[in-house]
Amino acid sequence: MEESKTLPKAYIYSKEAPLASQKERFDAFLLKNYGKEFDLTWVFDEALDKGFKLVAAGDVYDWTPEGRYRQLAAMLEELAVSDSDDPDDDIISLFKTSIDKWEAKVSPEEEGRVLTVGDGIVIADGPANAVYGEIVIFESGVKGMVQDLRPDSVGIILFGDDSSVREGNLVRRTKKTAGIPVGEGFLGRVVNALGEPVDGQGKIKADGYRAVESPAPDIISRQAVNTPMNTGILSIDSMFPIGRGQRELIIGDRQTGKTTIATDTILNQKGNGVICIYVAIGQKASSIAHLVNDLKKKGAMDYTIVVAAPASETAPIQYIAPYAGAALGEYFMYSGKDVLIVYDDLSKHAIAYRALSLLLERSPGREAYPGDVFYLHSRLLERAARLSDEKGGGSMTALPVVETQAGDVSAYIPTNIISITDGQIFLESDLFFSGQRPAVNVGLSVSRVGGAAQTKAMKKAVGSLRLDLAQYREMEVFTQFSSDLDEQAAKRLSYGRGLMELLKQPQGHPYKLHEQVIILCAAIGHAMDGINAAEITGFKNKLLNHFEVSEQELCKKIDSSGMLSDEDKEYIVNTALNEAKAYA
Repeated sequence: MEESKTLPKAYIYSKEAPLASQKERFDAFLLKNYGKEFDLTWVFDEALDKGFKLVAAGDVYDWTPEGRYRQLAAMLEELAVSDSDDPDDDIISLFKTSIDKWEAKVSPEEEGRVLTVGDGIVIADGPANAVYGEIVIFESGVKGMVQDLRPDSVGIILFGDDSSVREGNLVRRTKKTAGIPVGEGFLGRVVNALGEPVDGQGKIKADGYRAVESPAPDIISRQAVNTPMNTGILSIDSMFPIGRGQRELIIGDRQTGKTTIATDTILNQKGNGVICIYVAIGQKASSIAHLVNDLKKKGAMDYTIVVAAPASETAPIQYIAPYAGAALGEYFMYSGKDVLIVYDDLSKHAIAYRALSLLLERSPGREAYPGDVFYLHSRLLERAARLSDEKGGGSMTALPVVETQAGDVSAYIPTNIISITDGQIFLESDLFFSGQRPAVNVGLSVSRVGGAAQTKAMKKAVGSLRLDLAQYREMEVFTQFSSDLDEQAAKRLSYGRGLMELLKQPQGHPYKLHEQVIILCAAIGHAMDGINAAEITGFKNKLLNHFEVSEQELCKKIDSSGMLSDEDKEYIVNTALNEAKAYA
């Protein structure tokens, strides 16, 4: 008796007590698997009509019909489905293979029980060896992810309706990290954060499976960002160029055109071989549907994937959505392709993470955000890169969107993301409401990649545009207090107003490279100085139309080579001057 007290405990759960011969086999099984003896105790369990459960050293050996069914289901998930286009053939092939290969085994499971559940958060008293980021599954079939590890319990976020999870329910380990299916079949589709289609167009055939959390490429695996990712937006491509593999923040107050810049950039990738991914976080479902409809109308959905985590979804789903989008993008990037991914927006993502962190009873910090909120976004945005040629040369360019309150860029989340990204495009409310759209603030916007991501044609055409605009803004403020202006100051103000008018661009109409070059050459060459600011747009359209009709070879040459010779620049300026005289 004294010896048995020192032995570790093991339990056999069943409706009927095991026979002596059965108990001997259990003892031999435990000795073989753990190399030591156990004090085996039988526990009556009325729910187990057939079979038994053996619990030892934190492992559960489930030899009930339900346990064997789970083994079969797990094996079916691992089987490769045939390449047949007929789904019935896939099912037949699957079952034939399962019958041939499957054999029931006594394998350990790890499980725990739900202590509390609510608001998409579960606290469970196990599984004992669960790891951070692991997927667990509940009795009802709902899946969750381990997000909090404590000495005596585990915090789990749910990826489904928590109404089907009850206190006392079993939760089991899967020993897999969270991941989503990936592949070419996702192009043109709208999926949720788990990679499931939500557009009513049927199943998506996946080419693989990728973890939503994966390490960013190291420095050796990257190469310099020096290839343009043209947005088609004149004010951005000319002054704040974005390169493939860059992370450029779009920041501004609510309703200042942030999403418009992102969607126009997606539209501009048509025919460029760039895969686009738009991740909608915390938006109205109607807004997402409207955006998808616009992309379809303009033929952009053919090369775009939309990952939707609307405001109606739970905080855990909104939290996982951008990482799922990044996993989809990485599949294409590591296949040697160029990817553009938009996170719209990371302010709501941080709010969702704050909500689930507070529900998990983590200590709140500044503005009630948890201490790891910087790591939340840094590990996401660092996955954007331009890979070295040895790694395939693919790239993933990230355009995160952040919403400010009353233009306050010094708030917690904006400053965090500004420090992670390679520049920001700041949209100003005053400019937007005055009719300047896109409302890009030239003073606060910056690209830390700069001219390295510009074509030579754009570099030559842009000239001193940014400096001229800065001088105009400064002079405009100064002249508000003075009614008398000398002739030179009046000319500079008129020139500045013309430049501002020139930078106005309608939504959904990105410019081609040659159009941007022509507009900039005409502006910097002072071809429009004699035209009233209100008529600049009309003249700009007339000038572009002239070159489209009469100078097609020059337009094609600029687009294909990205170069602009001195002779071509001079020709564009002279043509613009002549057109301006005729227009006036």
